[in-house]
This record gives sequence, C-alpha cells and structure tokens, in this order.
Amino acid sequence: MLKKYLLVFLISMVPLIELRGAVPIGLSGLWGDPIPILPLYIICIIGNMLPVPFIFFFARKVLVWGADKKFIGKFFRFCLEKGEKGGKKLQEKAGRGLYFALFLFVGIPLPGTGAWTGTLAASLLDMDFKKSVIAVMAGVILAGIIMGLASAGVFGAVGAIFG
Repeated sequence: MLKKYLLVFLISMVPLIELRGAVPIGLSGLWGDPIPILPLYIICIIGNMLPVPFIFFFARKVLVWGADKKFIGKFFRFCLEKGEKGGKKLQEKAGRGLYFALFLFVGIPLPGTGAWTGTLAASLLDMDFKKSVIAVMAGVILAGIIMGLASAGVFGAVGAIFG
C-alpha cells in the first residue's frame, strides 16, 4: 500500500498529469486497493503543490536561459510562448479578477490547465507570489474534487438521469 501512496504522490508532481491523473489512479483498484479519499487528497495536493514555488521563482529564468540553446531552445521557447500567451489571455479576460481567473484556470481540469501552467503564467505576469499560491492551491483542491467526483461516476450518473 505504501507503494501506491508514493506512486500517486509522484504522479501528482508530473507536469500535465498532476493531481488530475493521480486521483483516479488512487481511487482505482489499479496496483492494489483504493486509497481512502482524505489521505489521497492530502497526498495529491502536497505532491501537486510541491513544485509550485520552484516554478514561480525559477522557471522563467531557466526558460529564458535555455531559449537560445541548440538542442533545448525550441522546447524552451515553446514553453515561454505558451506561458506568456496563456498569461496575457488570462489577464485580458480577467481584468481585476486575475487571481480568481487563475483559480478557475487551475481548478477546471482541462488539458494544459494545471498548477504548473498556472504558476508559470503567474510568474510571467509578475503576479504576487502569496496570492498566486493561494489561487493555485484552491484550484488544485477544486480540480481534485472534480476528478474525485468524475472517478466515482457521479458525472456519468447525473448525465444518465438528466441526459
């Protein structure tokens, strides 16, 4: 069982997969018994949030440094452009509600919208660190709730009732 706890912790740290992939794995019978919901959420949230300060303070510096390198430059420029584009789009749509928009951006589990991308956008937009971390963490919690409900079949059941 300890292996499954460690597995979901590590999966929740992986960019693009994050908590969105770790929660369904933790709730499934895959690789052993399902993890109880509360410990699962705690592990996944900690795992998903652990990289956030590093992304906020160092990602832009690393991406700018690597943007002109021969082998990694194309990928690093892609990441910079995606982060800047997403950040500007978020800023235009949100106006003064930028932190609420960041919360929703991270919280709605769609491809490319997670703690990694949201934190990178916050860093590129020079948003306040503390407010950004709070918005990202709230978004991660919302995404966890949505993924837990989806994994439990709630959305399928509601769709069958009302569809």
